[in-house]
Amino acid sequence: MGNDLPSSPSNPTRREFLFRSGGTAAAGAIAVCAPALATNASASGDPPAGGADSRNIEGAVAVTLRINGKDHKLRVDPRTTLLDCIRETVALTGTKKGCDHGQCGACTVHVNGRRVNSCLSLALMHDGEEITTIEGLGTPEALHPMQAAFLACDGYQCGYCTSGQIMSAVALLKEPCGQDDAAVKELMSGNICRCGAYANIVAAIQKVRKNS
Repeated sequence: MGNDLPSSPSNPTRREFLFRSGGTAAAGAIAVCAPALATNASASGDPPAGGADSRNIEGAVAVTLRINGKDHKLRVDPRTTLLDCIRETVALTGTKKGCDHGQCGACTVHVNGRRVNSCLSLALMHDGEEITTIEGLGTPEALHPMQAAFLACDGYQCGYCTSGQIMSAVALLKEPCGQDDAAVKELMSGNICRCGAYANIVAAIQKVRKNS
């Protein structure tokens, strides 16, 4: 008897009434929603969770992104940022999403050799252009000199901003920049390190500059 609800159809208790009405509502919701869910699933195929697949998005536009020397022929929502396309569609997650407002630099990539904040740029704007992410800079077996310098100088702590810091630092090597640390800090001011590893980041950049 312990958990059995009392049977009194003509005068149900408050608990019994809530139990019965709740069960009826749930059953009705399932009956209505299940066919709709099934229809949506069959109509959309099997897109990955998170909406990375834009094949069935109304208004999707064809674009070819050449990322790290490889062409990716995609169909994307015109509103998709380059950052989201790189991370969610192409699945290169080394480029990080930080502020999503172009203020922290964690999403920095190179487009035609120049650094850009990929969160502020639409993927469609870069059809056919050369895009380089941190994955295309070097490999564990053959690090880019800047990656090796960041390791040698401990130019990171948590590591979340590191890929953006390195991409900006590599771009800096080809930009007009004074020889002193202050000039380096000025050109790296668009990249925020919330852990405060700035001194080591500058040391890593100066190490590469002196050896190049």
